[in-house]
Amino acid sequence: MKSLKLVTLIVLSAMGLKTYAQNATTITLPLGGNAYSSLHQDAGRTLSNRGIVNWSDQKEYFTVYFRVSKPGTIMVSLSDKPLIDGQSTLEFSINNQPKKINFDDSKAFDGKIGEWTVKDTGYVALSIKGISKSGSKFPSIQNLALTGTAIEGKTAYVKNNEGNFFHWGRRGPSVHLNYQQPENLNAEWYYNEVTVPKGEDILGSYFMANGFGEGYFGMQVNSPTERHILFSVWSPFNTDDPKSIPESHKIKMLKKGDNVHTGEFGNEGSGGQSYLNYMWKAGNTYKFLLHGVPGKDSLTTYTAYFFAPESNKWQLIASFTRPQTKTYLKRFHSFLENFSPVQGDLSRKVLFDNQWICDDKGTWTELKSARFTTDNTGAKGYRLDYQGGIDKGAFYLKNGGFFNDYTTPRKIFTRTSTGKKPEIDFSKLP
Repeated sequence: MKSLKLVTLIVLSAMGLKTYAQNATTITLPLGGNAYSSLHQDAGRTLSNRGIVNWSDQKEYFTVYFRVSKPGTIMVSLSDKPLIDGQSTLEFSINNQPKKINFDDSKAFDGKIGEWTVKDTGYVALSIKGISKSGSKFPSIQNLALTGTAIEGKTAYVKNNEGNFFHWGRRGPSVHLNYQQPENLNAEWYYNEVTVPKGEDILGSYFMANGFGEGYFGMQVNSPTERHILFSVWSPFNTDDPKSIPESHKIKMLKKGDNVHTGEFGNEGSGGQSYLNYMWKAGNTYKFLLHGVPGKDSLTTYTAYFFAPESNKWQLIASFTRPQTKTYLKRFHSFLENFSPVQGDLSRKVLFDNQWICDDKGTWTELKSARFTTDNTGAKGYRLDYQGGIDKGAFYLKNGGFFNDYTTPRKIFTRTSTGKKPEIDFSKLP
């Protein structure tokens, strides 16, 4: 009997008729990894790993994102019983087509929200607004259930919190440029120019210019009134806790620039960290210069310099020694990341241009090709709002904001040569 049903389904499918099996795809969409507050406030107030909670402000609303690979219908319902306080009305909307749903803690709720039709592939934004309430809070919602013909194709969303992916998924995919470098070259200096276009300096962004095998160097947006020029070197001791690093593996500071803060960092590897509080400006081009040279006794020294057009001079950020290491600079890369999960629904972009390395003999070589990659959030297909390539002759990276056109990872891009070799007198650097 089972085989007869299977044959019937196959025949009906071949005839182009809808069957139960074809419409059986249901997605459970957890709001903890896929929703954002209009207030972009700290996670945990009204958005937690349990979804929307403690929601009382009628001015606040939420937007849930998922990406469909085919147009069609989308039926939305609540897959869990919502926590209801008195009577309330919520408005659910896709493509400015609202549906008002009444909740009453004295009555049973069947979970049905409504049906919409999307006419194109790409990201779908579903907004949830509070219209009225008799109690102190609007309903708490943990998951949405999605079904319909648009859901039958591959759908991109953060599926669960395994590996803390509600955090990583809401941050959005990090994107990287891995510069193609010549072999058998002792690279002692690494130069890059960074421009964040106006309006792209979103809170929580790290525009990392000079990444290398043992650390990274770039600029951040830390708060509305604070921005950092950040330079860090990882310890060779593998740990997320800097306090556990033995003395023989600690990063040591040799010197630092004026007003530069130094210390240790953890959570994503551990090591030595330095940063300069500097209110850099979107639209201006900043220069980053890194020096790396092996010394005696398996000790390598890394020194970072920053050039701001506002001051028109090179500034020392810091110089660190890394033990158990004997190498010149290698694995040149840049990246763009958002380190604030509440800002993951906003897009940011950065331009990297005129990359050069200088060897131990003083010969400069231009780096003109880079391979584009994304992190595990993109690789898993949880988020596809990532881009990289060439823009106006420079490399660029873009992420966040749930835009539709994404760049195929591992693609290699080559920019036009500038021929503008850095004019730097190394002997006059601070």
